[in-house]
Amino acid sequence: MKSFLVCIVICILISSSSLAKKYKDTEKPSWAKKDIRDFNDADMERLLEQWEEDEEPLEPDELPEHLRPPPSIDMANVDTSDPENILKLSKKGRTLMSFVSVNGNPTREETEEITKLWQTSLWNNHIQAERYLIDDNRAIFMFKDGTQAWEAKDFLVEQERCLHVSIENKEYKGKHNRDEL
Repeated sequence: MKSFLVCIVICILISSSSLAKKYKDTEKPSWAKKDIRDFNDADMERLLEQWEEDEEPLEPDELPEHLRPPPSIDMANVDTSDPENILKLSKKGRTLMSFVSVNGNPTREETEEITKLWQTSLWNNHIQAERYLIDDNRAIFMFKDGTQAWEAKDFLVEQERCLHVSIENKEYKGKHNRDEL
């Protein structure tokens, strides 16, 4: 019985090895003939594309942000007299950063506390913002949905310690600042 099983296993191995397709060196592209340790970024990208060839395409909302189709803007419903509205609509669903400066001469810890309070207030108003300190008196607020940046700007410029908010290279002065720019 054991010898019969051994014979069957040997026959299966021989038949599978003879039926398995091996590329001839002449059929392979030049990048595939390299040792895997010698692959550069372009070779790895080609390998990934080859791997994903038969995969179904991802839904647009599952794609990385840079591959998503841009949002369509219905110009009939947009107030074209205010270019900020068009910019706001074009950033819908896109990541956007705004820079916020604190007035006075705050320490890094003081700026941390003030911007943390602002971030919490924004979150309480359903505006999702990540906050990163970049200087003793400056922070970046990053919004996953760019349209929320202008709503946050309206809140931030009303704050007593806000010097200015910068979105898309346009500065909005804080209402309570004392011309410290």
